[in-house]
Amino acid sequence: MHNKTQPIIRTWTHVQLTLFLLAISLTLTLGLGGAFYLFISLDIPEIGSLKHYQPATASIIYDSAQQPITHVSRENRTLVPLSAMPELLPQAFVAAEDSRFYQHSGVDAWSIIRALLHNIRAGERGQGGSTITQQVARALLLTPEKTYTRKIKEAILAYRIDTALSKEEILHIYLNQIYLGSSAHGVEAAAQIYFDKRVQDLNLAEIALLAGLPQAPSRYSPFRNFKLAKNRQLYVLNRMAEEGYITPTAAQKAFEKTLLWNPAKEGPLENNYFIEHVKAYVESKYGSEALLTGGLRIYTTLDQNMQKAANMAIKRGTAKWAIRQSKHAATLPQAALIAMEVKTGYVRAMVGGTDFGKSQFNRATQARRQPGSAFKPFIYAAALEKGMTPATMIVDEPIQFRGASSMQYWEPKNYNNKFEGPTSFRNALVHSRNIPTIKILQQVGAANTIDLAKRMGITSPLGKDLSLALGTSGVSPLELTRAYAAFANSGRMPRAIFIEKIVDSTGKVLEEQHPAFSEALDPRVAYQMTHLMEGVITDGTARGISSFGAPAAGKTGTTDQNVDAWFVGYTPELTTCVWIGHDQNTSLGTAETGGLAAAPIWLDFMNQAKAAYPATGGFPVPPGIVMLPMDNASGKPGTKVGGSVTLEAFKEDTPPWPQEPPPPETNDNELPFP
Repeated sequence: MHNKTQPIIRTWTHVQLTLFLLAISLTLTLGLGGAFYLFISLDIPEIGSLKHYQPATASIIYDSAQQPITHVSRENRTLVPLSAMPELLPQAFVAAEDSRFYQHSGVDAWSIIRALLHNIRAGERGQGGSTITQQVARALLLTPEKTYTRKIKEAILAYRIDTALSKEEILHIYLNQIYLGSSAHGVEAAAQIYFDKRVQDLNLAEIALLAGLPQAPSRYSPFRNFKLAKNRQLYVLNRMAEEGYITPTAAQKAFEKTLLWNPAKEGPLENNYFIEHVKAYVESKYGSEALLTGGLRIYTTLDQNMQKAANMAIKRGTAKWAIRQSKHAATLPQAALIAMEVKTGYVRAMVGGTDFGKSQFNRATQARRQPGSAFKPFIYAAALEKGMTPATMIVDEPIQFRGASSMQYWEPKNYNNKFEGPTSFRNALVHSRNIPTIKILQQVGAANTIDLAKRMGITSPLGKDLSLALGTSGVSPLELTRAYAAFANSGRMPRAIFIEKIVDSTGKVLEEQHPAFSEALDPRVAYQMTHLMEGVITDGTARGISSFGAPAAGKTGTTDQNVDAWFVGYTPELTTCVWIGHDQNTSLGTAETGGLAAAPIWLDFMNQAKAAYPATGGFPVPPGIVMLPMDNASGKPGTKVGGSVTLEAFKEDTPPWPQEPPPPETNDNELPFP
């Protein structure tokens, strides 16, 4: 018995030993694995944020027709729900990236084994076997480092995500988060960048191309390597057919379909001055994070047709200047244009310089340049308020002012260095005579003129002396545009509006800007000034643009030594200001006046812009105005319009013909010297 039982005892001892060793090994494995899992888990982020997925999304700026102009973003992304995507789009990404997406629990063991075998055969690390859920975990919760520790964390997170979220929720995150090349984050941004379409409008051929991008967005970009992009598209279409999402015939037709690419991958440069002005406003009010990541929808007043016309007019105008000054044109001058609707205050076009790429300084809003004679309408309007009329006569003659010391004198002159003698109020403005204007300012007083200019929207500091008559205090084109719009709008000054509405990513309206006006001027005075400035175009310093062919009024401006040239003009619908000059305050050249250098740019632009507005019968005449013939040679009543006799606007309650002028309001501190 002993001999027979001994082997059995030895055998059981061996089995027990083996089981014991296996138990210890299993215990150690589980213990070490558990400890490693615990160690890894301690450094794994929470997935709670994914339940309320709110990624950084691009803010989109729209024009007045609610067409997107550009996006502003840290990541170019537009969030769209899964329900807004074509059914084939998520199917294409699933077929190409994770065919067992609906079967696994976040990690696909078969895909990992298949990728491992492929890498062993290839002798290098080529496939990773990551599921869509793992890609979501990596993109939103982990660093991009390629380590086995990160892969383990990724797998753990993927399982947790699959447990916490539905498959549809995971796809929603994935399709909005994934990078698809050419600065596109998510399928909506990619659809717009590659095809200039909303994602909901993509066809099968376009969907398959996008679904081929995640593996290597730069490598498979159709903008960089069309052949590789087509090969990848074919792979996606075949996978979709294999998975039963489409038929082989549909796959073949989609592959053969011609793809039409988005020709404009960046917004037109011609909009950039306007765009930067809008961005600066939004950033200052809501902060840079809201602008760059908040998905704001910013609806502006920009009319892209007018903006194109403005840029072309500026380019043609400075080319013409270069031809005239070819012997002296070392560098082109800068220029600015701003156009505002009279009845709304909406800014429809704005150019802040000749080349945004070289200079982002916006001369339409930021520059303060001497307006020259473009400031004179404020003086004449103040005079009309004080009781002067178009028939008031002023002697155009040499004058001299003494300064603080007996050695200082100021002897202002007219632009042509000539004096006309007795000159009507009307002709003094129409022909931009300096001496009569200075005399009018003496009568009215600089303080009264400055008060009127402030009421009309001039916010820049104005010097309280007689040189104000020559426009020596710097103002911006935007200020002059707003002020002249008050003349056009029966004395009601509009608030300048660049943005109509801003909406956040949830659809909440953050702000709306509606037309608003301030009563700046008696409607009768506003009309009198408009009628006088119509004469500037028909008979005066801007008669070179009298071919405009529609009711218009305006005023030229030229500063000392032709450093600045201006024309501010308006129709009943639109006010436009044009400035041209060098940033270095050097001369534009001999004879480069507002009438020659700036007014033709205005004409070029307005000839195109007026098509946006129906024809009108002219500027409305307010109650209390009478039209009477006046002889400009004498300032007395005329008989028949023609020659020196013009039809002028008078207030009913003010005697139209010359009265004894009031005593001057000038005091010592209004002289051009301290």
